[in-house]
Amino acid sequence: MLPLKCSPKKASKKYIFIMTNSNFSANRILIWLKAMRLPFLTATIVPVSFGSIIAWHNTGEFIWLRFWLVLFGASFIHIGTNLANDYFDHLSGADIANDHPTSFSGGSRIIQDGLIEPKKILCVSLSAFILGSLIGFFLNYLCGQNVILILGIIGVFLGFFYSARPFFIGYRSFGELAVGAGFGPLMVMGAYFVQAQSLPFSVFLISVPVGILVALIVLINEFPDYAADKSVEKNTLVVVLGQKKAVTIYHVFLGLTYLYVAFLVIFGIMPLFSLIVFFSIPLAFKAFRVSKNNFECIEGLLPANAATIGLHSTFGLFLCVAYVLDRVLIKL
Repeated sequence: MLPLKCSPKKASKKYIFIMTNSNFSANRILIWLKAMRLPFLTATIVPVSFGSIIAWHNTGEFIWLRFWLVLFGASFIHIGTNLANDYFDHLSGADIANDHPTSFSGGSRIIQDGLIEPKKILCVSLSAFILGSLIGFFLNYLCGQNVILILGIIGVFLGFFYSARPFFIGYRSFGELAVGAGFGPLMVMGAYFVQAQSLPFSVFLISVPVGILVALIVLINEFPDYAADKSVEKNTLVVVLGQKKAVTIYHVFLGLTYLYVAFLVIFGIMPLFSLIVFFSIPLAFKAFRVSKNNFECIEGLLPANAATIGLHSTFGLFLCVAYVLDRVLIKL
């Protein structure tokens, strides 16, 4: 309702001003959300959930507060990593040289499109790392033994120096391994330890498939960036091995992930219910088929990029369900 003393003309101008500012604020928020690449947070949600559920499966206890603290802490580190990657890939020229960015590769394009200044991206990245680290310090205080401190330091190091000097991990053919380790064993083991206060070696073994699949997301997303990465000497596996050999590596590890789970089930390290991950094979086959025929075609490869991300989430969900079923139907 308009104030009585406000003329229609003034009210109209005031309304337009408010709406303009409101739209501007909403647009800025959307731009920042795009820069953070929030849809990729499934790479954090899956390992944190899986590690927490394994702990509940083994101990019968689940501390919700600690679960949420781990999830938010890890998510902040992930967001910081995404923003740092945008900033340092801009400095190196990798994203600038990319003439064919996709929804899965080439960065968020926020800097290249002039939507946010590079320094602001770096500032928010560092803020996210600090927030994630503070949560990590608190969890380390709660749990003791400095396990979370050690895992957290490794995670922050891998996240920030994936693209940053002087280590340039992603530029020296170790990027896929770093992402696989950080979003696989490190997160699964950290989430497990926070719940169970112990860390058996079997948890590392169980976490490997999740790490492999997230590494495959990075690998398949490097194919569209091949020319741009090569031009700035960003030596990803695709650049070093060439597209044909790299896609073979992708296919081999796609299949090995299923064989690995079957192997752990046979030796009693994972419950029998874990074999339900084989229901995700149609997604894996789609990723295999599309990548085999289109690894040199950016547009043609997009379904494989999407299928690999979907496979990671689906595979992880099936593993979580497997451990819940084993706890409810077998252990209780």
